[in-house]
Amino acid sequence: MVVVTQLPDDMTVAAGTFDGCPLEGNALPANVRALNLLKNRSAEPGVRDVDSGVTLAGMLAPDTNDSQRFDRARAAEIIGFVYRVRPGGVETTNCGATDSAHRDTHIEMILSPDDSAPIRRVIVEVTPRWRAAAAAHGIDWSTAGLARSLVGREVLVRGWLMFDAEHAAESENTHPGGAHDWRATAWELHPVTNLGIVPGP
Repeated sequence: MVVVTQLPDDMTVAAGTFDGCPLEGNALPANVRALNLLKNRSAEPGVRDVDSGVTLAGMLAPDTNDSQRFDRARAAEIIGFVYRVRPGGVETTNCGATDSAHRDTHIEMILSPDDSAPIRRVIVEVTPRWRAAAAAHGIDWSTAGLARSLVGREVLVRGWLMFDAEHAAESENTHPGGAHDWRATAWELHPVTNLGIVPGP
């Protein structure tokens, strides 16, 4: 399968403080600071980093021991349809920034257009650091730009695996039947390090 990649291999992503915000953000609790370090990773996954056994269907599969299913030190590539693209929240990982350029972008992935219930979605996130690196190569990874180009399309996404424990109480696998569940799992690809549109027939 041929996939059109959108980012060049010679990208340079900010590895330290970015626009005044350190890798750990401005969180105080040690566990959140550690989580922010994962969210703000700048390294491109190598071939050996990618866990080829991870798929979108696998991430969506019910599992009561969800937090232990994957390895946070590995990356993955998943293929699915983009249901929605929207700005992430105001978070400590980005030092509480409120402008769109310095907030994460949430991309909601689904297996097929007719399987789009909130608890059937996996979230992958573009971070400000990777967005800025893309912009330096003339590639628009803004939230608005990604929404225009990706919604309703089948895409391949590569990124680092990360269990976002801050959303465990809003995920069906870790909070089954919760009235406010809006995602299948707290596992994400975060940050997204590359993506491409899968060409149609």
